[in-house]
Amino acid sequence: MPGNTFGTIFKITSFGESHGVAIGVVIDGCPAGLDIDIEFIQKQLDRRRPGQSSITTQRNEDDQVQILSGVFENKSTGAPIALLINNKDQKSQDYERFKDVYRPSHADFTYDQKYGFRDYRGGGRSSARETATRVAAGAIAMQLLKHQNVTINAFVSQVGTVTLDNPYQQLDFDAIDSNLVRCPDKETAAKMISLIERVRSEGDSVGGVITCVIKNCPIGLGEPVFDKLHADFGKAMLSINAVKGFEIGSGFAAASMRGSEHNDAFQKDGDKVVTSSNNSGGIQGGISNGQDIYFRVAFKPVATIAISQETVNSSGEETTLEGKGRHDPCVVPRAVPIVEAMAALVLADHWLRSKAGRM
Repeated sequence: MPGNTFGTIFKITSFGESHGVAIGVVIDGCPAGLDIDIEFIQKQLDRRRPGQSSITTQRNEDDQVQILSGVFENKSTGAPIALLINNKDQKSQDYERFKDVYRPSHADFTYDQKYGFRDYRGGGRSSARETATRVAAGAIAMQLLKHQNVTINAFVSQVGTVTLDNPYQQLDFDAIDSNLVRCPDKETAAKMISLIERVRSEGDSVGGVITCVIKNCPIGLGEPVFDKLHADFGKAMLSINAVKGFEIGSGFAAASMRGSEHNDAFQKDGDKVVTSSNNSGGIQGGISNGQDIYFRVAFKPVATIAISQETVNSSGEETTLEGKGRHDPCVVPRAVPIVEAMAALVLADHWLRSKAGRM
């Protein structure tokens, strides 16, 4: 099974299954001498971990991270950094019913067809459990980016039909973690939580949208052809479980605009060149221009629901399935730190690559 590695210079390789002994990640390419704050890594993992609130899965994992290599006296040595997270609260028996039956819109069918075999316990590698490793690695990438004064803030901007319409410039990012759903607007958050609770009581699930804002990104990150910065953001976000859409800057709204209203005019601000608007989302020609980078990531409803659904089994026989076990009724509250982590991994990699880009 290839495809478990992400990045070019700042590179990660994740391993482990949802119901295996442990999950983990190896980070290669982290510069030596970086101060490693393990408490910050743990804080980010705590934001993603299951069982953290009444609107998330009740699987109880503390997600305590262990550093196995690459760090000495709280500094990176330049060697590969290995991080390990033990699995402690697996209930594999809950998945016996899925052993020979394909859950609608889940990876069960495609895994079986591709490999001729699958780990049905929690979905194995297809489980969002794997994303904990990305959050741990992304926390180290954030510590590298901190030296460039880069900040990354993601928040829930939509759950089902409940949307946060305020421009991000009007929001208080310090309020993101002030509520269960991680929406920085108190009134909208209450409506989102109410919707998730209602959907959960009905045995169903609901999708949502996460908005991410990156400030102080250096000018010049990204390559102009196949490794455009926004293209790598897109790949990173679409690699997250349940993601169905990605748009940056004006996104799909640009299709209905004219060039005269979409173009971001250049102007001087002291000794800096800035733009009067930011429909480009901080990236032009695949290269960062110094303005805020902002994008939206759409998540589908969780596939495993407690409502009876028609499906087939591995023998091709028609049957019905009612999902059991512990699953999020909506993934977006726990996906906020995952989006931030993947954004950090992209930026850390491109920042290191840019250092070799010119004399």
